[in-house]
Amino acid sequence: MSSEETTPTTDLSQIPPWIDGPSAWYGPAISQGDVWIEHLTPAEVDEVEAAVRRFAETGADPAQIRREDFPLPSLAARLRRVLAEVLDGRGFALLRGLRGGWLERRDLRAAAIAFLGIGSHLGSARSQNASGHVLGHVKDLGVSSQDPSVRIYQTRERQTFHTDSCDVVALLCLRTARAGGLSALVSSVTLYNELRRARPDLVEALFAPIETDRRGEVPAGERPCFRIPVFNWHAGLLSAVYQRQYIESARRFPDVPPLTARQVEALDLFDALANDPALHMTMELRPGDIQLVHNHTLLHDRTAFEDWPDPDRKRHLLRLWLAPPGARPLPPVFRERYGALTPGDRGGIVVPGARLHAPLAPG
Repeated sequence: MSSEETTPTTDLSQIPPWIDGPSAWYGPAISQGDVWIEHLTPAEVDEVEAAVRRFAETGADPAQIRREDFPLPSLAARLRRVLAEVLDGRGFALLRGLRGGWLERRDLRAAAIAFLGIGSHLGSARSQNASGHVLGHVKDLGVSSQDPSVRIYQTRERQTFHTDSCDVVALLCLRTARAGGLSALVSSVTLYNELRRARPDLVEALFAPIETDRRGEVPAGERPCFRIPVFNWHAGLLSAVYQRQYIESARRFPDVPPLTARQVEALDLFDALANDPALHMTMELRPGDIQLVHNHTLLHDRTAFEDWPDPDRKRHLLRLWLAPPGARPLPPVFRERYGALTPGDRGGIVVPGARLHAPLAPG
């Protein structure tokens, strides 16, 4: 690959100093009215229940669900409209009210079928780790993110604002924590606007490639970290890639240089703006809620939480990484993390020997 392909644009004169549009929102304003909540109707929930029963009777692997295996006569059209809003509008949505019988029965197989079935109408499910899991379990496993092999979603720690390595991340809430565990979102487009307005001298540092730790999940032929700028301008669109903890932990590798003072100042300001209540918003996920988030225009976070002592009541969410066929074009540098650039067939973590499957238990 040529240096032209791997070096993103850093000439700010080629990028608008202020980007308008529905994805450039501010938390307090967008929180008003809850227009981002899509309340499912009883008929739509019944469609999902019927599709779950139909697929369950086949005994097939939920990881192999295709759209045609999970018919949703009326809900499918609504899901297409919601996905368009996620990809080309505000960047997120919340489907509320998916409280099928499987939720009360704590039937994890049925929950997996329901979630993967709905996901099949939104995009292809991608592997979320080196084990080939297309269904993730967001649950505290009693571990610490100080361990380089641990992913933060396996802890009860605050996650901090970040993006995942896919076009769209979806969460299905099964059980909530005793306290905390709120979801937070911030527009990366708004972060760019505010950074460009406050410190244009620092913005350029965020358009330069920066190493991010793969946390031991290394595709064949790749380094243990990838180098992608925080901000990427391509085809008239701004896309972001960010995980501060993993940027820091990438410094453990001998061939990765320490962060410069300028990089630290830029990243600190980026974090300070993301954490500003004037920019971000928070929401509570209830059992039966499905949250959809566009990684290229939003960063997401989860507050720390206190869990229930009873193992059967502990906070538990299911997660999908999705590649919608109608997703935006991405710059060539994203190949380093996404593996490919083709919409509908990119993103996720693919390592040698991994077999795609949908585990029904965390771990």
